[in-house]
Amino acid sequence: MTIRKMTPLSASLLLLTPGMALSNPDPAQFAPTAFTQEPEIVDCTLEDGSEAKCYEFTAAYKPEALEIGPFCPTNLDESGGVWDWDGEAAGLYRLDRAFFEMLADQGYRFYDENGDVAISDPGSGARPDVDHACLMATQDESVVITMRLPVEPVMAESPTDLGTVAKVGVALDGVPIFADAPSVLDTGHLPALDVCGGHIDPGGWYHWHATASDIETVYETEGVLADCAQEQDKSALFGYAFDGFPMFGSVEADGSAPEALDECGGHLGMTAQGESYHYHASESFPNLPACLVGTMAEDNFSTTADQGIGAAEMRGGGGPAGGMPPGFEEAATTLGISAETLMKAMTDAGGREADLAEVAQALGIEEEALRAALPTPGGQ
Repeated sequence: MTIRKMTPLSASLLLLTPGMALSNPDPAQFAPTAFTQEPEIVDCTLEDGSEAKCYEFTAAYKPEALEIGPFCPTNLDESGGVWDWDGEAAGLYRLDRAFFEMLADQGYRFYDENGDVAISDPGSGARPDVDHACLMATQDESVVITMRLPVEPVMAESPTDLGTVAKVGVALDGVPIFADAPSVLDTGHLPALDVCGGHIDPGGWYHWHATASDIETVYETEGVLADCAQEQDKSALFGYAFDGFPMFGSVEADGSAPEALDECGGHLGMTAQGESYHYHASESFPNLPACLVGTMAEDNFSTTADQGIGAAEMRGGGGPAGGMPPGFEEAATTLGISAETLMKAMTDAGGREADLAEVAQALGIEEEALRAALPTPGGQ
């Protein structure tokens, strides 16, 4: 295992000189089947308030030829996907008998006396009827995803931390990339990842939680027996972060280990476009940037789904259909429930002035987890 020396982000930024190329996103780098229509350049506003030009990408719920799964095993005698466990004996595991029995010893029992695993669909609108369920959403082939990346990346004044289910970027196959999936310790439930590090959002579309093109480096590092169907290349371009900077595998083009990586996992180095800032995958899970150094576009991710991250805005009167407060989709995903379920529980308990202890009890989750997931001011 290669130990990388990390440098302060400020040190990396000092190396950037005026006029230096910043590896602008290149639509030609994406797979021909990545998008449902040709990428467009549109006017956009960056998060710092400046006006800019952005590439607008439109993708389907998943690429047609993409092989996904397995996710949750139906029984302990089967092997499912993978999970990054953050409790006692933390690490990356295959979803199999040994893993679930270890969780049971720690008070998280996901199976019955016959060894059958409790499986729940987080897109169904109903919360699991057990304390601990393996979550596996259903695909919705009608969903369309729209993403925006700055045509010319702009360094931010300070990096953006990537917390649970934060938006990271888009892979060359058109699949969205997100940060850590919600922790079992917070929700009691396990949103299973497949052996390439992705799963289906409650809204019905597939996304990555890892650099799938270099995930087997992680398996070698963490001793996990799994094979991803995606072509593996440690030096390949995986995609672009939502700040417009490219994301590569864990090594340089010549096979050497990246040097002087900053706190986000990026550095100034040579790429096919010349010397520029770019990110590298790590050798442990999740092998994604820890933060983003550039400025993202406002409203850079949306879907036509009725729930989940980036869901279409709800209209109409009464209950959850009366409008979804900003951040509720992300909070619901973190908690392993649908946005409608979360909104209804909040509405029934008094809306934004709701007693969160009452809401947590109605949802069958810990109040602390609910407070941590809700957007401010509800989470304060």
